[in-house]
Amino acid sequence: MITTKFKSERLEDAVADAWRGREKSPCFWWQGEWWSAERLLALADDCEAKLKGAGFGRGQRVAVLLPNSPMVHALSIACWRLGGAVAPLNARTGVVNLINTIKMLDVNAVVLTEESCKKAAGFPIDFPLVATTLEGPLPSWQGRMGKPEDEKTAVIFSTSGTSGLPKAVICLHSNIIGNLTPIGEHIPGLVREESVFLNVLPNFHTFGCIIAGILPLIAGMKQAIVPNFVPVDNTVAAIKEAGVNKIIAVPTIMSFLLGALAKKGERLRGIEHVVTGGDRLNIQLDKRCKEYLGVGIIEGYGLTECSPVVAANRTEDTRKLGTVGLPFTGYEVQIRDRENKLIGLHDEGVLWVKGPSVVPGYFRDEVNTKDRFRGEWFNTGDVVRIDDDGYIKIVDRATDIIIVSGFNVYPQEVEAVLCSHPAVHAAVAVGEKNNVAGELVKAFIILNEGAEATPKELMEYCKERLAHYKVPRKIGFVTEYPLSPTGKILRRELRKMKIEKQQ
Repeated sequence: MITTKFKSERLEDAVADAWRGREKSPCFWWQGEWWSAERLLALADDCEAKLKGAGFGRGQRVAVLLPNSPMVHALSIACWRLGGAVAPLNARTGVVNLINTIKMLDVNAVVLTEESCKKAAGFPIDFPLVATTLEGPLPSWQGRMGKPEDEKTAVIFSTSGTSGLPKAVICLHSNIIGNLTPIGEHIPGLVREESVFLNVLPNFHTFGCIIAGILPLIAGMKQAIVPNFVPVDNTVAAIKEAGVNKIIAVPTIMSFLLGALAKKGERLRGIEHVVTGGDRLNIQLDKRCKEYLGVGIIEGYGLTECSPVVAANRTEDTRKLGTVGLPFTGYEVQIRDRENKLIGLHDEGVLWVKGPSVVPGYFRDEVNTKDRFRGEWFNTGDVVRIDDDGYIKIVDRATDIIIVSGFNVYPQEVEAVLCSHPAVHAAVAVGEKNNVAGELVKAFIILNEGAEATPKELMEYCKERLAHYKVPRKIGFVTEYPLSPTGKILRRELRKMKIEKQQ
């Protein structure tokens, strides 16, 4: 029986429970073939033996710079069995550019592809680099002994703050299990024996690692492991060949996927759920999703510090487009003002949460931990409104709000108006410092293919629909946005981009 009522308190035990008596059953699709649970667990056994031989033990960490693959799952299971943790990092960034992060994580070793290992040749690196194939087995190595931490830690995610400086989030086994336990009841039909998840989001992204990867692994469901989303045609082929019916994605990926299908006039059949998170959803995608995938989008919301899901809509029938749905069971929520004072639950303010999936803090980082955590309460940094039915609407990141002459301007509101213009495909609004007003609104536009519009035309359009202080004073046209490795738009980079003032 497929369930998220886990009996075990640790992930490696939950994996064993999920596949006990079903070892011959298909566990995941990889590069055109199905792997059985037995084959995965045999690879995990080999990884465990190699880790032991390298001196890896309780409270230790291994950095993983690999794309989604059988090795990522097997290595994770092996680390957990030995009381250690995995620290997934962006393989595309390269080990040389991640040296400071890896030093901070104080790892036993870095596991990476042979190609990545070759690129690091010649650089002074004082931790072992272990080159492997994506299907294994691991070679033998002699690890370095980092200072042990709590063996309750399962995964450490490195995340960038608004300053761009890395922080390492400690996710305990109990945090992840606590987050996944209510998901089957909260989103009916997501967790069932026939489910086949698409695991294409990068494993260093908490939404991808936990919801697309760990959830099916510990609930005994199948998944299609795809190492990279691009080329998009490969992802579409994997969806069809593996019989994927559950798509877990960020909005950027959905935009590209639906664009590729529209270009070919192709429609995918059999999709039962499309769940998005990780960034705000342009609700215009929902209509296109129904057209090409046959279902609407279930939007959710989460943060790495919440392991990761905080809230989600339940079904297409009960969802409220433009909201991220209802909080998961187990969360307590508060609304506070900018001075952290408690205000009414339905007042607009910063969302604070408390619950079993809220992590204990940042890895060896008391300053950032004290900044965001107050006892068991966590400051999400997101300004929200909660309606009378309990649905949460993300107004904006507190750090993204533009303050014009003392008035708050929420980028999302400006972007929604711009996107309603028939020539506009996408819009991002950010603040630009101004000596008189403090900040002014500027916007970066991607036009629909073949469409034309001038900055003046779009400004006039906004003037008819927005208060005067919310109207963009500068509008620039781009063909793409700067994106983080997880597909989020880098607003801080857009703030730096200059647009000549328009009359």
